Amino acid sequence: MTVPQDSSAQNSPQDYILRMRDIDMFFPGVKALKGVSFNLKPGEIHSLMGENGAGKSTLVKVLTGVYQKTGGHIVYDDHEIAPRTPLESQQMGISTVYQEVNLCANLSVAENIYIGREPRGALHNIDWKTMSHHAHALLLEQLGLDLDVNQTLGFYPVAMQQMIAIARAIDTQCKILILDEPTSSLSDKETEKLFSIMRSLKQRGIAIIFISHFLEQIYTICDRITILRDGEYVGEYEVKSLPRIELISRMMGKEIKEDQIESNLDKSKPQEQVFLKTTDVTVPGKVKDLNMEIKKGEVIGLAGLLGSGRTEIAETLFGVMLKSEGEINIDGVNVKIKSPMDMMMNRIAFCPEDRKVQGIIGDLSVRENIILALQAKDGMFRHMPRSKQNELADYYIDLLRIKVSDREQLISNLSGGNQQKVIIARWLATQPALLILDEPTRGIDVGTKSEIEQLAVRLAKEQGMSVIFISGELGEEVRTCSRILVIRDHEKITELAEDEISTAHIMQAIAGDYHGHA
Repeated sequence: MTVPQDSSAQNSPQDYILRMRDIDMFFPGVKALKGVSFNLKPGEIHSLMGENGAGKSTLVKVLTGVYQKTGGHIVYDDHEIAPRTPLESQQMGISTVYQEVNLCANLSVAENIYIGREPRGALHNIDWKTMSHHAHALLLEQLGLDLDVNQTLGFYPVAMQQMIAIARAIDTQCKILILDEPTSSLSDKETEKLFSIMRSLKQRGIAIIFISHFLEQIYTICDRITILRDGEYVGEYEVKSLPRIELISRMMGKEIKEDQIESNLDKSKPQEQVFLKTTDVTVPGKVKDLNMEIKKGEVIGLAGLLGSGRTEIAETLFGVMLKSEGEINIDGVNVKIKSPMDMMMNRIAFCPEDRKVQGIIGDLSVRENIILALQAKDGMFRHMPRSKQNELADYYIDLLRIKVSDREQLISNLSGGNQQKVIIARWLATQPALLILDEPTRGIDVGTKSEIEQLAVRLAKEQGMSVIFISGELGEEVRTCSRILVIRDHEKITELAEDEISTAHIMQAIAGDYHGHA
């Protein structure tokens, strides 16, 4: 396969309206950006890509004055700049439209467009008639939108609010427009309207930074791509010369090795009986038309880039997020879900991705953390006897080989791997039929990772438990799962099973170059 060349070497500094060089951004204990570079030409649409946590938002916030860089240089319009506030950045001609529209829903469209820049009359009072006239003309002439600009912003749908935010940015005479996940809540028709506007702005010489997880959209609208990974610069490429599989490989930092054998576990053999089935389950902007089956006694994986929708699917199955459409059937019965407690009562358990925030309660002991979910399930008025608590804690400490001085040790004093085992123990104590493990091995040592992988398979094989295993480490999914659902842009795009399961096939499926069982 031809390796695409970094396009930054093919242009001189005069070609760019923006050059960011060796950008560092330190936070206490964290180096969020390490020597990052980014180049932007006038009249181009440039995608800034990377998985969640790669540094995209941090770099944008440095450029727009939300953060003050720790090191490096920003040259804009041939002048070195160091914006200290978003307003200062905007006054320079750099405007941002965020995923969540940051305008005022209770004010009119015209007020939102001109807030802080209202036309004034002779007595310095706001000239409402002129403001409305200018707002209407701006929307009609620049974006082709014929709106009642005196209507409150909240009256209009999100897609229209984003267009209004773009109109405001244009009217501030911006030279650089940053669109941060602008299509996440838009329909296909609304997205095409946005793309039409972006092409028009491009023809007028406005440079656009486009941040999106949607690969199809990147290849439809963008000219070039800059890839970040773990806060570092990976490369800058022409879209037309970067195959999708190469893009995925660079974002994830993995090579494509077709013949790599990674499965070293005797995997689970699913039973015939289906425990959970979803039909066209949808959560607007989060999960799209999810159809999946989970059989008893199998470990299935959800694979995809960070931000693809894996966690959102897990949270929907546990009732953290509530579906707007579709059905969830458990043991053949359609269940109504109003909260996670409903799913706990249906024998579903969920170990969340961020154990520090969503999992452990640091001021409680290992024993108290283990019995927490079971006590909640039983109800606050059915207090569990201390002897039963001790018995459960000791059983799972032994089963999972949790390294503690005793059951009363504070969980906050354990290693990350042992904290993770306590969270798993908490949910096993509820005796679930389905255990959802979201990034169960993140931030723990290699030995403990292997133990958790083997535990997932053992629970399925020996206890007939269904397990959903979510991991950004594709090798873990390949080793552990008997079936893998590949997730992209918040929907399932394919399934891999048996000899189809490999890191290469997963990456190809994410890129749209491989199709297993549809």
